[in-house]
Amino acid sequence: MWLWALLPVSLALFGTAGIWTVFALAVTNGSVNLTEGVPFISKCGTYNPQSCLFSQICNICSVLALWIVAIRFQQVRDYGNHGKANTASIVLGFIASVGISVIGNFQQSVLMGAHLLGAFLAFFLGLAYFWTQLFLTYRAEPSQDRCWVGPARATCCILSTVLVILSILPSVAVLSQTGHRSWAAVCEWALVMLFFCLFGLFAAELRHIDCHHLTVQKQALTHDCSPTLVKTNSYVANTLS
Repeated sequence: MWLWALLPVSLALFGTAGIWTVFALAVTNGSVNLTEGVPFISKCGTYNPQSCLFSQICNICSVLALWIVAIRFQQVRDYGNHGKANTASIVLGFIASVGISVIGNFQQSVLMGAHLLGAFLAFFLGLAYFWTQLFLTYRAEPSQDRCWVGPARATCCILSTVLVILSILPSVAVLSQTGHRSWAAVCEWALVMLFFCLFGLFAAELRHIDCHHLTVQKQALTHDCSPTLVKTNSYVANTLS
């Protein structure tokens, strides 16, 4: 079942290609003006027709992210790690994935409050999720690729944290007000690219998934079905007599 590794790779490639397509459409139809600086991703996706594409891209990425979060949680659990870190990871991952959908469906020009809420959930809780996964990289199985996945994930997490801090510093807000919004926008674009790289790294763990199977509780099943079986036999006996 190494094909599960294609899931995070697909998310990384699809998301990257999708938002750059939105950027290209926004530049082509004049929705954004590059002479005024690098636009934010949200600004590129807030105008028609690329706003429709932006919403669909975010929704698909949200579903894929939810899928990856659930599979990774179950994989760690199947290897015997039932700790709080794994539980926290699925909660953070689910909320952050929903935030991605909120960003795409509530553009900043329509409902800024909901858009900012989605950005907070996606970026801040998403970053917390990846830090939790970095912790699980060294505490949970499989560990075959830990020697390179750990450093790569740590590097991306550190860089993402720096970019998040730069995005909320008061100095960045001052730069935004003085016409240097490009720096904040560049931080946003770089942060999103790093997030896609972090999702793509899950391919190293998911490729070790062998199979998933269902376990039937035979004792409970027999107990529940026995009265029905007795009634059926009695009915057949009465019919024959």
